[in-house]
Amino acid sequence: MSRIEATFAALKQQGRKALIPYVTAGDPFPETTVALMHALADAGADVIELGMPFSDPMADGPVIQQASERALAKGVTLAQVLAFVAAFRERNQTTPVVLMGYANPVERHGATRFVADAAKAGVDGVLIVDYPPEECAAFAGALDAAGLAPIFLLAPTSTEARMAEVGKLARGYVYYVSLKGVTGAGHLDTAAVAAMLPRIRAHVSVPVGVGFGIRDGATARAVAEHADAVVIGSRLVELLSRQAGDNVALTGAQFIREIRAELDA
Repeated sequence: MSRIEATFAALKQQGRKALIPYVTAGDPFPETTVALMHALADAGADVIELGMPFSDPMADGPVIQQASERALAKGVTLAQVLAFVAAFRERNQTTPVVLMGYANPVERHGATRFVADAAKAGVDGVLIVDYPPEECAAFAGALDAAGLAPIFLLAPTSTEARMAEVGKLARGYVYYVSLKGVTGAGHLDTAAVAAMLPRIRAHVSVPVGVGFGIRDGATARAVAEHADAVVIGSRLVELLSRQAGDNVALTGAQFIREIRAELDA
């Protein structure tokens, strides 16, 4: 059983929902990334989504775009992202890490080499925003064969056919984008989320996480009534961007601890 599967199985047995924070690798400072990952895990994060910085993150709003720009300006590369994961694994062998990003850095690295290097570093899953399921069966198969979960996005506009394609390839969990638009945008409609999830589950056997528009404990708890996991990114990245030094890990931990308390209440 993979780390992701074990995590969701344990949470289900406890009657709890997964909390999945997203942070951009190397932001706000490369030297704080590993400490931040440990702080998030210690504060109650069940899975950590680690963003791979990219110069044209088309699905992301200004907050995460700027995080990518800051990380790239500090020289953060895909190789360094993998090194962050390997360093995290020196102390933490249980918290799953999912790399999230875009096709260009993966293809520049070489898809076959990327899969091997990610597995070696201790990555558990990969979500490539611009790899639609109908065009990346080989890549998803390579991830699966290496013990990495291919993770896919679904959206309010996803057709039944797209859900079925995702259902064939997805491992670990599926990430449902609760809003039309980019990360950090719009107003979360929990009723719409509640209506959509049964449609997704008709095609998908893995847990369903929901993200976009979740900014505090109240919205996280409302979404968790229907989803298996809550993904929170833009608000956390925004908070971290204002911090310096040790405050990065402390602020991240405090925020996640508050969300965790709401989810468990």
